[in-house]
Amino acid sequence: RRNGIIKKAREISILCEAQVSVIIFSSSGKMSEYCSPSSSLPKILERYQQNSGQKLWEPKHETLSAEIDRVKKENDNMQIELRHLKGEDLNSLNPKELIPIEDALQIGLTCVREKQMEIWKMHKKNERLLEEENKQLTY
Repeated sequence: RRNGIIKKAREISILCEAQVSVIIFSSSGKMSEYCSPSSSLPKILERYQQNSGQKLWEPKHETLSAEIDRVKKENDNMQIELRHLKGEDLNSLNPKELIPIEDALQIGLTCVREKQMEIWKMHKKNERLLEEENKQLTY
């Protein structure tokens, strides 16, 4: 019966060009669902909420959803910035947008060179200590 209902939902979706979503929970707790290819369950539920006037989501959930969207957008922006710092996708930028990237790269290069010098000095110091120890051992 469950498969028959999902089949009918699929047929209604295709034949009537309707947005259909069906969710079925069996007595054992197994979930079956169908959603029209041209839509998604959240979109259909949002339309239902607007047309019926009933609140399906609490304001807390809406706030969390907005926060998730904000974090996703921030993540996307950071991914774009990271690609720019890697030297990818630079053709789409204008010269004013390239200046901060150049500055960030200069600062990064300076930090890398400082760390490299620090390691080199430590290596030289260790080399001198080993030479002194070797001299003492030869006596």
